[in-house]
Parts: sequence; C-alpha cells; structure tokens
Amino acid sequence: MDPATIIGILLAFGALFGMIQLEGVSLAGLLLPAPIILVFGATIGVGIAGTTIKDAILSFKKIPRAFTGKVVPPQSVIDGVVSLAEKARSEGLLSLEAEAEKMDDPFMKGALQNIADGTDGEELRILLEDEMESRLAADRTASKFFMSLGGYAPTVGIVGTVVSLTHVLENLAEPDKLGHMIAAAFVATLWGLLTANFLWLPIGARLKKLADLDEGRMTLLLEGVLAVQAGSQPRLLGERLKAMVPTHSLTDAKAGGKADARADQGVKA
Repeated sequence: MDPATIIGILLAFGALFGMIQLEGVSLAGLLLPAPIILVFGATIGVGIAGTTIKDAILSFKKIPRAFTGKVVPPQSVIDGVVSLAEKARSEGLLSLEAEAEKMDDPFMKGALQNIADGTDGEELRILLEDEMESRLAADRTASKFFMSLGGYAPTVGIVGTVVSLTHVLENLAEPDKLGHMIAAAFVATLWGLLTANFLWLPIGARLKKLADLDEGRMTLLLEGVLAVQAGSQPRLLGERLKAMVPTHSLTDAKAGGKADARADQGVKA
C-alpha cells in the first residue's frame, strides 16, 4: 500500500489545526452543524445530479482504493514478464498454461491462457486492449466524480455564506450579535474550500493516478506477453520493456521483493 494519500491529507489537516492554534481561533466556532450539513449534503447532491446513481455508488465504493491502492513497481512487472519469457523459451508456450493457473490477476491469467490456447497475436492484442479499457473505466469514472465534487464544493460554500449573510442583514438592529453572526456566515465558505481541496480533489487525483499507473502496468504486461508469444529473446525483451518506462520509475528488484512483486502481479506463493 502506498500511504501518500493518508500522509498528505493528515499533513494538510495538521497544518490547518496548527494555524487554528496559533491564531487562537475557537475550534468549536468552525464546527457548526448547519454549514457542514449544507456543504457535504448539497455538494454530494449536485454531484449525483451530474451523473448516474450507479456511477455515484461505484465512485463511493472506490474511496478505500484511494487510500489503500497498491502501486506495483514497473521493474517487478518487467522481471515477471522476463521470467515467463525464459520459461516459454525453454519449455514452450504450452508451459504458460500452468503459469496461468497460478495467477490471481484476471488480466494476466487470461492473457497466458489465450497464448497457451494458440490465439492469434493480433486477436489477442485487441482482446487485451479492450479488457484493459474496461478495467480502467471504473477508476476513471470515480476520479471524474470526485473531481466534480471538488468543483462544486466551493460554490456551495458561497451559497451557504450568502444565506447566512442574509440572516445577518435581518438582525442589524442587534449590533452586539453582528460580529459573531458574520464570522459564522463565512464558515460555510471555509468548509466548501476545505472539503474541495483537502478531500474531494485529492481523492479524485489519487484515483486518476492509480488508473494511470495501472494502465502503465497492463501496457507492459500486454506488450510483454505478446512478445513472449512471438518468441522474443528474454534479455532483449527486458530491455525493450525498460525503454517504455521513465528511468526514475525503475527500481532494482531485491531478493526479498521478488516474491512480493510476483504476488502483486497475481502469482500465488
């Protein structure tokens, strides 16, 4: 699990809390139920209005993935494909059927099974590309949904502030209460900006990043298994796949990490 989202959000809220303490702001004055209910309720409501119920439910189910989604190092993917190429070169393509049985990842399992069954290379490419797009669609749909919430939230907060300021104007005859009421009116704007930038936008960006990383991983697998099917030399295949990955993303595979790498690709220990 990559803890970037958890660390980032905790750091953001920690910085906010530090400012509150340094400024001597009353925390209770910011935790007003009315603006919080408006910002969360209306933001989610208009977000759902802009999509479908099915996609909205799917998006909320993807929230845990934003915090716990795995990031598989490209080097481990390359090492796994090269090992399959070595096995296919020494034992033949039919040996990949046994490897497919060890896979937990449906994408890789299906690819190896199709190779063992003798599926044509061009047909296999089309099949894998279509499957890749369908597997990425859910993360991308969820990402767009939360990015849209990040766009709606600040405006919803302003709506809450306008409503509260209207209430302030109704009570101009009580000047001793105006300061507190005006301060409370801007809490809705605060929560709109806070939820957008501390929650919705980071979650949306994280899901998009995970989808991009997963796309890169599956692209390596796709090109790799097709090269294995074509009988590519393992060492040259490894170099070719490395050339598809930015240098900073490549990591040295350590002895202890190889088992984890294969597990991430769907290989049972």
